[in-house]
Amino acid sequence: MRGERVRRLSEIAEVRTGLSFGDEGFLELLGSGAFDCLAHHAANVTNYKSLDFDVTAALADNTRNLSAVLRLFAERGGRAVVLTGSVFEQGEGAGNEPMRAFSPYGLSKGLTAEVFDYWTTLLGLRMGKFVIPNPFGPLEEPRFCSYLIRCWTKGEAASVQTPRYVRDNIHVGLLAKAYAAFCEETLLARADTRLNPSGYVETQGAFAERFAREIGPRLGLGAEVVLKDQTVFDEPLMRVNTQPLDTAALGWNETAAWDEAADFYR
Repeated sequence: MRGERVRRLSEIAEVRTGLSFGDEGFLELLGSGAFDCLAHHAANVTNYKSLDFDVTAALADNTRNLSAVLRLFAERGGRAVVLTGSVFEQGEGAGNEPMRAFSPYGLSKGLTAEVFDYWTTLLGLRMGKFVIPNPFGPLEEPRFCSYLIRCWTKGEAASVQTPRYVRDNIHVGLLAKAYAAFCEETLLARADTRLNPSGYVETQGAFAERFAREIGPRLGLGAEVVLKDQTVFDEPLMRVNTQPLDTAALGWNETAAWDEAADFYR
């Protein structure tokens, strides 16, 4: 799936392989041209759900040679840096207090943002932070929605083990349009920017039922959902983003988005 994303990206962008953020090859590329915006979307996510996730190694990967990167970027006329954040970072979004990091991975993302904020401020670069909730839809990682589809295509009911968690699920196409607009906004802004785009804020049980209503008929599946009695609460009860999007301004249509999602799952 990740390979397919890169293949599609190569149709609209010049793709350079074999480079990592901050390494020698990356610095050579950065010095070879003039770039308006540095959009940092990459992050170390290996084993991201585990308490054994290596926070310091991830921070080192995410910020490798950052001062050198940003100095060179600024020297070549760079104007803005856009950093992807996560709603699972410390202090992001809305939810249960205290707003600690959701996980060691979330902690690494929050620390990454602090390091970026330090260097962009020091070098006089604008910084935009774009905080991602739970995207779903075409080319998604095989997580909750994929599980629902697998159950239904086998003719089985899908069980939701944590129906009481309140989360923020967003169509990936809407998220992408918001990200593109945000990059343009940050380039034109006179100060740092931030966007916490929000989608469907509801319990995971309610989202599973919404997903069944939209996808089941489109694929001709029974799409039965069973909400279990949740007894384990080892994650925050609520963690969501806070800014609903102006979908009309972004040129996004909800019905078409569900159609695209169904085509992908089909």
